[in-house]
Amino acid sequence: MDEQTREKIALFRFGLIAPLINEQVKVRDYLAEMGSRVHLVPYYGERKIAAKTIQEWHLHYRRNGFEALKPKKRSDRGDSRRLSPDERDHILEIRKKSLHMPVSVFYEQLVKDGEISKNEISYSTINRLVKKHNLIGKYLDPGPERKRFAHDRVNVLWQGDLSHGPYVPINGKMKKTFLIAYIDDCSRIIPYAQFFSSEKFDGLRIVTKEAFIRRGKPTTLYADNGKIYRSETLQYACAQLGITVTHTAPFDPKSKGKIERFFKTVQTRFYPLLDKTPAQSLEELNERFWQWLEEEYHRRKHASLNGKTPHEVFHSQLDQVKFLEDISILDTIFLKREQRKVKADGTITLNKQLYEVPPRFIGKSIDIRLDEQDVFVYEDGKEVAKLKPVNMTDNAHVKRNRSPFSILESKEDNTRV
Repeated sequence: MDEQTREKIALFRFGLIAPLINEQVKVRDYLAEMGSRVHLVPYYGERKIAAKTIQEWHLHYRRNGFEALKPKKRSDRGDSRRLSPDERDHILEIRKKSLHMPVSVFYEQLVKDGEISKNEISYSTINRLVKKHNLIGKYLDPGPERKRFAHDRVNVLWQGDLSHGPYVPINGKMKKTFLIAYIDDCSRIIPYAQFFSSEKFDGLRIVTKEAFIRRGKPTTLYADNGKIYRSETLQYACAQLGITVTHTAPFDPKSKGKIERFFKTVQTRFYPLLDKTPAQSLEELNERFWQWLEEEYHRRKHASLNGKTPHEVFHSQLDQVKFLEDISILDTIFLKREQRKVKADGTITLNKQLYEVPPRFIGKSIDIRLDEQDVFVYEDGKEVAKLKPVNMTDNAHVKRNRSPFSILESKEDNTRV
């Protein structure tokens, strides 16, 4: 099991215990409900998870954080536990006749019928086999009923979304902008928002980090199913901070009505100011937007806040806001994650660019983390090297150390002479 898979499993486990961490549910009722469901677990497939197991994960996370949720590395790593070709073909033929059956049930049926031994062939082996041959069905969970909600405490829930913005001159051309923002469900304050020239995750990373620094840490982030909000980077970062990430049902904008209402306010109250005096750059657009946000929106009385302003409501509960003790952690947890195998020449390829890797990693699969500027090698969750792009011209003139074997051979030749 590689590191990326272990992190996906840890992320799944965090998703189950997040409501317990944030005290959003009644413990006994929640454990009973989760224990009765069939869950689609990364790597392992469809499984039921005992309430006791969920409690153990919760305890491990409380004591040692996100790393404690990762499966332990196999002690027999590298040993083969594969089925023989004949056994694989036989099991696949049986599977084709029972596609309706969840893999967990199918596995138990194989054991019951004497086709395999539970002590010799694990569930994960069977799950990988049928998954590889596209013989896995999908378990459909209807999910909870959606209801209208409103929180009476700040930073319990932030709604996030992206909206199309105005065109501004960028590098001599008129380009479309995109506004990425969060809104606090209780106070209607905007933790942070900014216009960008693209819809990529880089913008969401900036907005999320700035929001955490300026307004503290929310209990839950609530967003739609857009690609950037589904990114593993956001999921991992929030899991490290103990923040739950939830998503709306597809094509259901009403479920995040507060952020949609904010975007409408921007369109009706801020954009008309641009019609009169258009912004001449992306930087100017953001400067004017932030000024409007602080002086107009945050200081304006809201009917839904009983005549109070977002600024007043948020600051009246400032003692309940959990600010980050060390904001430098944001630079680490928001790095994008990749895996690469190091080539014999000590390089890896990332985004069509060659990078030099320390020689000790040659031939190994390594964990890579990166942002827009830098690329790092991580080992056991810690940074061990910062990589730099390969410069072919410089490398051609680098003086290389002679192999010790060539020196010995040279001495032997001189001795013979």
